Amino acid sequence: QVQLVESGGGLVQPGGSLRLSCAASGSIFILAWYRQAPGKQRELVARITSGSSTRYADFVKGRFTISRDNAKNTVSLQMMSLKPEDTAVYYCNAATWNGDTYWGQGTQVTVSS
Repeated sequence: QVQLVESGGGLVQPGGSLRLSCAASGSIFILAWYRQAPGKQRELVARITSGSSTRYADFVKGRFTISRDNAKNTVSLQMMSLKPEDTAVYYCNAATWNGDTYWGQGTQVTVSS
């Protein structure tokens, strides 16, 4: 059983920055961040494998950076140049080597002046 604990959400002005972190238990192959805005489907923001291969959604390329510390089993999402449309609940997601997936509880990110 994998447990994920997220931290770092909050309120930020447009153009500002936030850093999200997620601590995972267990052996994880892929760690990812998803987000879900009100009335919209949950969507992939970025993901990173145990070998540090990354993939980003087009709407965050150049603004967000995902990183991973395999020794500490943590994943972070550095978000810069935030826009109001980035407002959402952000979820940490983990995929194990045998294909099981797990979700964190979510952390609210609000971009507003």
